Parts: sequence; C-alpha cells; structure tokens
Amino acid sequence: MKTIVYISRHSRPLKDLVETYDANESEQVRNEKNPLSVKGEDRALKMSMYEDLQDIDVIYSSHYVRTISTAKYIALNNHIKIKVDERFGERKFGLDGTMNLPDNYFEDQFRNWDYKLPLGESLNEVADRMKSGFDGLLKANAGKKVMLVSHGTALSAMFSKWCTVRLNEVTKLVEIYFKDRLVFDGNWDAPELFKLEFEDTELIDIKNIKWH
Repeated sequence: MKTIVYISRHSRPLKDLVETYDANESEQVRNEKNPLSVKGEDRALKMSMYEDLQDIDVIYSSHYVRTISTAKYIALNNHIKIKVDERFGERKFGLDGTMNLPDNYFEDQFRNWDYKLPLGESLNEVADRMKSGFDGLLKANAGKKVMLVSHGTALSAMFSKWCTVRLNEVTKLVEIYFKDRLVFDGNWDAPELFKLEFEDTELIDIKNIKWH
C-alpha cells in the first residue's frame, strides 16, 4: 500500500524581538516557545497554498510553537486538527544557553553522531526517537496523504535511516543522498518541503519540492 508523506521544516522563527523571558526558564523551554516572525507567518501561509497540500488527510507537528504555527495553515485548509508529538522535536543542545555552545558544535555532531553535550542529545539519539515517531505515523496512516512539520537538524537525523547524510567539509552544509542521488544540498529554507513515497514501510522515492 502506498503512503505519501510531505515533510516540512518550520517557517522563519522570531529571534531578535523578544526580550522578556522568565528568568527561571531554561534555554530549552525558551527555544520551544519561540514563535514565527511576521515573514515566517506569511511564508507558512503561502506554502499552505501549494497544490499538493490541499488534500492532506492528517497532519503532525512537533510541540514547538514555530512548528505548530507553520502547520496550522495546512490544517485549516484541510479542515483537520494537528497531532502534536514531542518525538518530532528539535535536537536538544543540553546546555542552558546556546551562547555557550562549543565552537564547531554543529559540524562536530555531523562528524560524530554519538557526540553530545551534558543533558543534550546525540544525532543518533535524535534519529532513533524521530524514526520511532515516524514508524507510528506510517502504521496509523497507511494509504493516506500525511504532513509532518518538524526541524532541520532533527529531520536530517531522521533521513539518515533511509539516506546517506553527510557533512560537506568544503561548504559545511549537510547533504542528503537517496540511492546515490543528491536530493538536498543542505541549504535549508524556512519552510523547506519534501515529498516521501512509501510502499508499505519501504521508502521508494524522496523529492525536495520547491513550492515557491
């Protein structure tokens, strides 16, 4: 049975205008609460108008505000509710404050998929929890047209379960290959969109869709 899953990274987040956080909140909680910018809302709305996203049967999102905010336009267009699953959340840094991340943290994670900071996640751990959530999504929605909104690094980790995901040491971008074919060059847009086709649980094709 064929199942189609559209996967999107969230739209552009708001980063520089919010300055009043609860001092007792961790950086992780602040990151989860980060909303979309005005431009991000506009781009999420425009992506929701893409022709192939007009007959979605079910939509999933991570629990982050920016993913739910991206998913809401597609949910409204298709008259469905968003299923929120924390397994689709972004990779957890672990440190209380992203300003304390070591130099080359991003590149080092993609060089060593077991590398992580105290209280943080390795990419192998992210890949496992993302795939666990995705396996449940496939099982529950066989034969349907599904949408998932998640995060760039978390999606790269999950794609490693079917694809070759590697850091380009020249560009410092993370490329994704499926059956030796480059399907994504690592230049993440916000939102970015992919189409995955499954025959039962086997991925038979993946495409990076330019919706704009």
